[in-house]
Amino acid sequence: AMKFSGYLKVRIGEAVGLQPTRWSLRHSLFRKGYQLLDPYVTVSVDQLRVGQTSTKQKTNKPTYNEEFSATVTDGHQIEISVFHDTPIGYDDFVANCTLHFQDLLRSAAPSDTFEGW
Repeated sequence: AMKFSGYLKVRIGEAVGLQPTRWSLRHSLFRKGYQLLDPYVTVSVDQLRVGQTSTKQKTNKPTYNEEFSATVTDGHQIEISVFHDTPIGYDDFVANCTLHFQDLLRSAAPSDTFEGW
């Protein structure tokens, strides 16, 4: 597998279509079951967290426009995850997506940027 070594810059724009989690639904009975999340996004390279956005309050389509940079050595993959910030205990997993450097590098010129994930 192709590995990536170099400078990584990731910009988190927005998330859309986020679904309520079981935890959030359980705590929203007084809101007739409609639940908005308090979502934040994490960016990891091979299990190592390189960035985390701020938490946006009560929205299932948060806009962040936050940027993270990391120097990567022999990187295999980037994982982008969304969590619901809960007041107590562990935060709730909402969604994630994994991108393999190999797939990004195969279709790219050195100056390319990738949009839309």
